[in-house]
Amino acid sequence: MTIEANDPVLSIVGKPASLRPVLEWTARRAEPVVIGLTAILIGLAIFSLFILAVGKSPATLFQLMYTGGFASWFSVQNSLSRAAPLLLTALCVALPARLGLVIIGGEGAVVLGGVAAAAMALPLAGTAPVFLTLVLMAMAAMVVGGIWIGLAGFLRHYRGVNETISSLLLSYIAIALMNQFVEGLLRDPASLNKPSTRPLPAEYMLGNIPGMDVHWGLVIGILACIVSWIVIEATSYGFAARIAGGNVRAAQIQGLPVGKLIAGFTALAGSFAGLAGMIEVAAVQGSANASLAAGYGYTGILVAFLARHNPLAIIPVAILLGGIDASGGLIQRRMGLPDATVLVLQGTLFIVILFCETFYGRFKIFNPDLWKRTL
Repeated sequence: MTIEANDPVLSIVGKPASLRPVLEWTARRAEPVVIGLTAILIGLAIFSLFILAVGKSPATLFQLMYTGGFASWFSVQNSLSRAAPLLLTALCVALPARLGLVIIGGEGAVVLGGVAAAAMALPLAGTAPVFLTLVLMAMAAMVVGGIWIGLAGFLRHYRGVNETISSLLLSYIAIALMNQFVEGLLRDPASLNKPSTRPLPAEYMLGNIPGMDVHWGLVIGILACIVSWIVIEATSYGFAARIAGGNVRAAQIQGLPVGKLIAGFTALAGSFAGLAGMIEVAAVQGSANASLAAGYGYTGILVAFLARHNPLAIIPVAILLGGIDASGGLIQRRMGLPDATVLVLQGTLFIVILFCETFYGRFKIFNPDLWKRTL
């Protein structure tokens, strides 16, 4: 067996035949890392031009971004707390993406999940055991979120409705329903300036991880990512979903239940987003109110795309985006920039990441199938 000298990778090693499997493994996994980091750097460069245009220093902004997100133990804990809901909302995008679906309505599942959790807590708080109450709140949130996003999957498969548009429109409907419930049926009469449901008693709040000022939602989110990766990569259900995502027609010819896969994966994705809403109520807000619509569902889209819809890669990306989000207040105070500055950065990164999607599979060094090899 011989390998041609113009092979871009194998020509640099002494025993290419024995090293080829290792090089192939490394090359395939290096591509998303290299392209992803390049996309981030390009996005930051473009954002720097925007900062220069308004008469501010990009270097100062990036320094404050690091200081507010990662420079101290306090800022790290703040970043981890903000990353917790992003882990779950990113899964709401990543899981359907394995079936070739683009779901961007996780925000709706978050707010309705939070309302469902608060509604479940109303008759239980003060009477039922704390653990049982939290479990039932989580179940209610996951069921409501699963139904909401599952509806987009149902409409996609059985009625041909574009899931991107339907999930986005459903999120607006969900926010309107949340406002209706919070300002009407479920409103606490004592909430005058900011309508909300009756607050949870302190003992019914989701506590912090021992030794950290970070709630248990972070652990729940990490476990959800790990379980999702196992479902996708190590089960027949996940294998069938990947086949259907690659070629729906081929999956149907092979007899795979495409409709059930779409409905199941979108419902599972929605349940994770609903769980994020429950965590916001039980660990952060203490009640359901307008603050549930904080944009975690939309930021989760950026996290999922930057992680290439890999549940394990979602974990570090969510922490990175959580740190950027945590630095928003510091940037606003120190530089006099509007609080939407971080949103502009996120939007810029998202556009660049979508643009860089077109480069996957085009670089020979990352694609072993293009390496010249003769037997």
